Amino acid sequence: MPSPDLLAPPPTRRRNPWTDAEVERHWDAVAAIYRRENQRVRDAHVQRFHVAVKALALFPGARVLNVSSRDAEAEEHLKRACPDVALLHAELSQGLIDLARALYPQAALCKLRSYSHLPWPNEGFDRVLSLETLEHVADPPAFLSELRRVTRPAGRLVLSCPPATAEPSYRLYTALCGGHGEGPHRFLASCEVAVLLEETGWDLIQRWGTLLLPVGPRWVRAAAERLITRFPTGRIGEWGIRQFYVAQAA
Repeated sequence: MPSPDLLAPPPTRRRNPWTDAEVERHWDAVAAIYRRENQRVRDAHVQRFHVAVKALALFPGARVLNVSSRDAEAEEHLKRACPDVALLHAELSQGLIDLARALYPQAALCKLRSYSHLPWPNEGFDRVLSLETLEHVADPPAFLSELRRVTRPAGRLVLSCPPATAEPSYRLYTALCGGHGEGPHRFLASCEVAVLLEETGWDLIQRWGTLLLPVGPRWVRAAAERLITRFPTGRIGEWGIRQFYVAQAA
């Protein structure tokens, strides 16, 4: 089980010891294998989109920002759920943007230069989606502050990221199976993410852990998911490799 310090609010770290440019270079380097490697863990990979669609509470005409968008796979899931949203995908890696353009030529794409300085005016979006991105950014508070700046008051953020407890399983999977890797990253304890959201102008509505057992026979994974659903934010929930946060712009 996680040690108590993973469940109590830890001191927040202002910056990480890498740059956004280093993150960009990693994803550029693995863009050619990104889609293939995700197909190997397809159920766990697409789970993020299924959960996000429900949590976003989309509505016709909503202005939606997806950052980081990677290969823009969220396009098909969000547009299927609500075809009339105005969806913009934003990504740091040019290699992944090129992949997204080939896969989803109809998608609106934007190349980011930095996570800490987003190129949009204040309060331009009703919904923001950020899946498995926070753990990579060089300056997490600046990134979350920028997301808040570009979101209208009472707008919604749906964010996911692995918790600190996922680091050993990530390293084991990478050693045994390879994959595209994560590049520069630091998995944050759930309570640290909650503190950062509060500090950057977000009201946390809900958080929960998912994917207690991301691989294995489907019936075993389903049983593990039923277990984590009963204890979404406690010690069992902290072992889920993907944590979701729903927040409202204060």
